[in-house]
Order: sequence, then structure tokens, then C-alpha cells
Amino acid sequence: MSLNFVPRPGTLLICNFDTGFRPPEMVKKRPVVVISPKRRRGNALCTVVPLSTTMPNPMEPFHHQMEARSLPGIYAENTTWAKCDMLATVSRERLDRVLIREKRNGKRRYLAVQVTTEDLDAIRSGVINALGLIQA
Repeated sequence: MSLNFVPRPGTLLICNFDTGFRPPEMVKKRPVVVISPKRRRGNALCTVVPLSTTMPNPMEPFHHQMEARSLPGIYAENTTWAKCDMLATVSRERLDRVLIREKRNGKRRYLAVQVTTEDLDAIRSGVINALGLIQA
């Protein structure tokens, strides 16, 4: 698991949070949305917002329900939330494309898809809110 490219903001990937994190931090593989800018070709770090199918309780302004059209394959089948208060800056070594199994032939496909502009904007707003950076 490791990317051989620098992802653009809004790229949906899988992040391995298995090592180096402890509950209540994210501690398993899960989809994430890249929010860091593509600064330069050799950038080894990405800031990401994790996604979850567990509905936030309580719902806060820094949670965002993703549009199904932003999510590929089986990920679009469940209601998914961006947990903008759980952002992390991780090594590209933790990131990989999303694995999709094609229904008709069972073959594997790896995708690095872009979420909708509306979802990316809402995630960025959620991060600003979670960090307390909202200006009055």
C-alpha cells in the first residue's frame, strides 16, 4: 500500500490507520478525502479527512453527509459521513487507491476518484469549523 503519485485535493483514497494511532483516534483502514494542496511533486505528506458509515451522535457542524455520486462502487451503497474533526496529516505510504470488484467479471480495479466540488467545499468548511477558525 503506497501511492506513486501526489493526489489532488478532493481525491478519495484508502488510508491505513492501523499503526501509530490509538483509540479514540482512527485505528483501521478507511476511506479518506485529501484536502491538502498539491504543493510539489515530491511531497510525502497529505492531509486527509476520514469517512465513516457511522452516523455522528450528536450531529455537529463539522460533520458532512457525502453525496453518493462522490463514492465509487459499494461505498455509494451506504450513507457516509466526513468526520472533519478527525483530520490527519499522514505519509503517502499509508495511502492507496480504492479497490473495487467489478460485479460482472469479479476483476479488481483500483481507483483514485474525485469527490464532487460540493462535497469538497463542505469538507473544507467542516474542517474550518472543527478547528475553530470561523470568522465572525
